[in-house]
Amino acid sequence: MAHGIKDVASRYLQTAYDDLAEREKLIIGRMAKRVAISRNINEQFHENLTLGQRLADKVAAFGGSWRFILLFLATLVAWVVLNTLALPATEAFDPYPFIFLNLILSMLAAIQAPIIMMSQNRQTSKDRLAQSNDYQVNLKSELEIMNLHEKIDQLRIGELEKLLLQQAEAIGRMQRALESLNPQSQPGT
Repeated sequence: MAHGIKDVASRYLQTAYDDLAEREKLIIGRMAKRVAISRNINEQFHENLTLGQRLADKVAAFGGSWRFILLFLATLVAWVVLNTLALPATEAFDPYPFIFLNLILSMLAAIQAPIIMMSQNRQTSKDRLAQSNDYQVNLKSELEIMNLHEKIDQLRIGELEKLLLQQAEAIGRMQRALESLNPQSQPGT
């Protein structure tokens, strides 16, 4: 880029370079160096996850799937059928009102809820990272478009100046040609 970084900041953002936030300085610097600013947020985000975080994401993904719901429903139906119809009342390990089943369901909910919340918090962090990247890409694109408009305007002005110069020369030639055709209008004759 022909112009200095500080000139770009003041021209396009109407702000002194030193008054810009760090990410705007980064964007203008990358623009001046003609370096891409976009990056794959998914790769960057997943590289930094710990084993526990990856496990929580997998548990949350399974817990929110149709496969889990259907398996869970089948388990509940099997539990109820086994304890009411299949086994005699004296051999049922959890007779009606299924107190042990309620205990298991409560424990499952107590464990599953925080795991899902941890996964959702990470998804929120990932969304913030993606929004920050989108902002940077959009700002750089906007600055590049403004720069291209300025270059096109400069080219147009240059072309117009050339046309005006050619027009002035053509008018001068036409005036000389008219003067040579009409000698009476020449001064001093």
